[in-house]
Amino acid sequence: MKAMVLAAGKGTRLFPLTGVIPKPMAPVAGKPIIQHIFEALSEAGVDEVHVNVHYLAHIILGCYGERSWVDGMTVVTTREDELMGTAGGVKRLADRFDETFIVIMGDALTDADVREVFTFHKEHGALATLVLKRVEDTSEYGVAKLDAEKNILGFQEKPQPEEAISNLANTGIYVLEPEVLEYIPKDTFFDFAEDVFPRLLKSGEKVVGYEGDFYWSDIGTLVSYRAAQHDALSGRVAVKVPGERWGKGLWIAEKARIHPSTYGRIEGYAVVGSKAVVGRGASLSGVVAVGDGCRVSDGATLKQSVLLPGSSVGSEAYLEDCIVGPGYEVRPREWIRGGALVRRAC
Repeated sequence: MKAMVLAAGKGTRLFPLTGVIPKPMAPVAGKPIIQHIFEALSEAGVDEVHVNVHYLAHIILGCYGERSWVDGMTVVTTREDELMGTAGGVKRLADRFDETFIVIMGDALTDADVREVFTFHKEHGALATLVLKRVEDTSEYGVAKLDAEKNILGFQEKPQPEEAISNLANTGIYVLEPEVLEYIPKDTFFDFAEDVFPRLLKSGEKVVGYEGDFYWSDIGTLVSYRAAQHDALSGRVAVKVPGERWGKGLWIAEKARIHPSTYGRIEGYAVVGSKAVVGRGASLSGVVAVGDGCRVSDGATLKQSVLLPGSSVGSEAYLEDCIVGPGYEVRPREWIRGGALVRRAC
């Protein structure tokens, strides 16, 4: 089984964090979002994955290279010289997909059963299957209307709730037959939701919607990004958290060091990444993610915060509701509440 992960976009809604890191590489519970996606695809039986990159491409390529072996799958990463849209990016690699394949957005944190969706697609004899999720606020998503047989009757892009034809949001997870690619022009910016799927319906093709009981978030804002940390560490979304689990809500990765005096000052959920150091008398509460290679100095306090790899917090500093970008240095005794800190250390 083959799949494509779309990882070329800029993730503008997550700025300023995505000013220094591409959205698929933003860590959730100690791993990049794209790594969680790879693990889900591997469990579904996928053996070959293609990834397109464009914005800050060197960061994804630096981690996975142009060709790598990840969780039992061959992962091939190719650079997109200019953004081609969700469908245009797949069309560029059309020769790689000669059988039923999966497409998933590179910012999707989900535990949807991809194998079950694949089976659903085959049972319904569809040309395209969209994975749908009920949401409260439709104004942030494209929605689809289904009939009793799960056929999609129409689409609506980001309607206000009172005007929405349904509350079933398009998650950006698709199972497609290769014939879908014939509806996508070459060398043209083209989108699945806005261009391809309406064309399929107009042509009378069978397009269906899969609705299941699963978790899904596109990590669209800084608020939802912090919420995703809680969902991953609390078990609301079924993902693998790296490291050894201590008690109910603490994960400690290999070669991480935590001062003995700090264990009694960790409340809620926390993950401490590889080679990270947490000093004497530090306090971690709520939901805290300390990335690989981070340093939390003596007496520092972290509440509801995320430290991306390589960042540091000075002694007796206080952070609450913060996201600290890679390489950022919080000064000793600095007090910060709310926001994303992405200035690189000098």
